[in-house]
Order: sequence, then C-alpha cells, then structure tokens
Amino acid sequence: MGALSHIRVLDLSRVLAAPWATQILGDLGAEVIKIEKPGEGDETRRFGPPFLTNPDGSKGDATYFLTANRNKKSVTVDMSRPEGQALIRRLARRAHVVVENFKTGALAKFGLDYDSLRAENPALIYCSLTGFGHDGPYKDKAGYDYVIQGMGGLMSVTGQKDGEPGAEPMKVGVAVSDLVTGLYTGISILAAVIHQARTGEGQSIDMALFDCQAAALANQATNYLAGGMVPGRLGNAHPNIVPYQVFATADGHLILATSNDHQFRRFAAVSGLDAVAADPRYATNAERVAHRDALIAILTPVMAERSTAAWIAALEAANVPCGPINRVDQVFADPQAIARNLTVSMAHATGPMRLPASPLRLSATPPEYRSAPPLLGQDTDEVLSGVLGLSAADIALLRDSGVV
Repeated sequence: MGALSHIRVLDLSRVLAAPWATQILGDLGAEVIKIEKPGEGDETRRFGPPFLTNPDGSKGDATYFLTANRNKKSVTVDMSRPEGQALIRRLARRAHVVVENFKTGALAKFGLDYDSLRAENPALIYCSLTGFGHDGPYKDKAGYDYVIQGMGGLMSVTGQKDGEPGAEPMKVGVAVSDLVTGLYTGISILAAVIHQARTGEGQSIDMALFDCQAAALANQATNYLAGGMVPGRLGNAHPNIVPYQVFATADGHLILATSNDHQFRRFAAVSGLDAVAADPRYATNAERVAHRDALIAILTPVMAERSTAAWIAALEAANVPCGPINRVDQVFADPQAIARNLTVSMAHATGPMRLPASPLRLSATPPEYRSAPPLLGQDTDEVLSGVLGLSAADIALLRDSGVV
C-alpha cells in the first residue's frame, strides 16, 4: 500500500505545474480524481504533435498529457452548471485535499473556493496554485512557464554571454518553472497532510509560480542578495566555479565539472598542464574565476585534441567529474538508466506505452503504477457511483443533460 493510500485528492487543475504535484501524490498511493470539462478536458490533451492513435485509427490525446496524469481518474463535470458545482462540492466533502490552478478568485463565483468548501469540510486541505499568488499587484495576472522564466530571473542567467554568437536571454528546454513549482506544491501538500493527521485541521495553501522560480534561483539569488553581484548570462559556464563548463572535443562536446582545487590539479595532470595548475593565477578557484577568460583560452585547444570518449576515460580514471551531453534517446538507453529502471511500461487504452518512472525510491512505500493516464471521462461512472453513491439512472440523467 502506498504511503498516501488513505488520502483522496480532488484535482481541479490542468496543464503542468499542479498536475505534476498531484501525479506525485498519485504515485505515492493517493486516489486522485481529476475533474475535466466534458468534451474538452485538460488543454494538454491537445498540446501536440505527437499524438496517440486511438484503437479505431483516429487521433488520440497528445503525448504531452501523459507527462503528468498517470494514477488519476478522469471525471467529466461541467463546473459552469449549478448541477456540476454541486457534484464537485459533494466530492470535496469526501476529499482530504483539493488542488486547483484557476486565476485568483475565479472559483468563488462557483462556490468552489476555500472558504465555501471549508464550511462543509473543515479538515480540508485546499491548495491553490496561480502565477503570482493571491495578493500583490500581479495577483490577477495569468501565469505561464515561459513568462515566469523571464520575470523570475531564470532567462537573465541562461544563454550565451553578451557579445558572443547567438547571445540572447534563453529559456530552459523544459518547463522548469512549472516543474519546480509542482515539486514545491507537492511538498507543501505533504506537510499539510501531516498536520491534518495530527490535528484534524485543514488549511489553505497559496502557491505561486513566480515565488517558486525566485526561490529556485538558488546560488544566483544569493550571489545578489548576500554578495551584491547581479549575475548575467555565461552560456555553459558557472558564475562561481572555473573550469565548470562545456568544451568542444575532437568529435563532439564534454562537460568538465571541476568543483575544487584538488580536482583541477588532477585535471591538469591528465591534460599535461601541471604548470598551469601551479601558476598563482589558476592555483585556487577564486583566482581561476578572476582569470576565467585567460584560463579558458588555454584549455580550449587542449580539449579539442582528444575525443569525448578518450577524455571521459582519462578523466574518470583520475576521479575528475565530467560527462557527455546525451540526447533524450541516449538518456533512456544509458546503462545507468536501465539499471535504475527510469522508465515504466503501462497498459493504456491505445496500447502499451513507456513512460518516465518516478525517481522516488522508498524501501517500504515505493511509488505505484496503478493506471496509465486516463482517457477523457473514462472514470466518471465509477467515481460518481462509488464515491457519491449515484445510481446508473442518476448518472444517465446527468449525462443526457450535459452536466457530465
């Protein structure tokens, strides 16, 4: 049994950040009931190509939807209808957690905000995820990962350095602001679940993409806040460590990640650069940062003399951190990925599929893979009958009227 197998989550969210959090809860055993709009569903069902192919040969869901929706039950309810709102309120009475990512105040008009639902279920944990939170001058703005990467400072430190070819602020290749927010959201919900178990008390959680991205600036933030330095773009280089970047090799590229002086001296020995390591300008990391450009000019032609594989073999033998730059297909074909079971095979209505596995490794309560991401509304009857006790006739009437 999963660690959260006693928890029911009512998931009113869509797209990525909040569904990423609720998928984590589902992986840990929670029953996650995903409410979707009849006939449309989560927007990510249309974020393609690529798309799945339905058994009848028609175009199915975009594979993007599969990213964050396993271990969930899809229930279609039209929350713009009073009857739909009543169904969701009844489900909220029987839930431990509600998660939503509508604009600030949007659900109040449906009677589905925290105060309304808490009145009927005082133990309810209500997690609201928005772009900028429920207060402040931007509280009514919509939040999108790309915009948050820019406003939250990430793009200002990502991309080639000014003056170099291709220099411009650059987003990260995955929606990292959404993903980080999803992780923080999952952590906050787990903390609230522990408090709920101890006291029987629910609470509201106000999560914001902007807040989470600012927190995730990590050392770049403290470089400014505590050190007074406004960081900029350095391409693949590191603001605080040198050499810690990508170098071109004879046949490709290599990441060299010397994080201390001992590693740099070992790298220099492998590279035939002992005199460079002994030079006072490069002997310590602080000096290497100060003389970054001169040192990189020395290392660049040396790194281009050997193949990536040859460098990795020599540097790993000397215990110098380094690695290749894998394509996505190479990641999942890597022996380490295979040994760690980083993919999982699941049975889906369109056929078997392979998905990224959860990285969580718990000895007593490991993640579960109970169900593949659902087709739109595939669990509506099961949930309305099993959780709310509606009869087949009741459900048929709701379906005929377009409520579900």
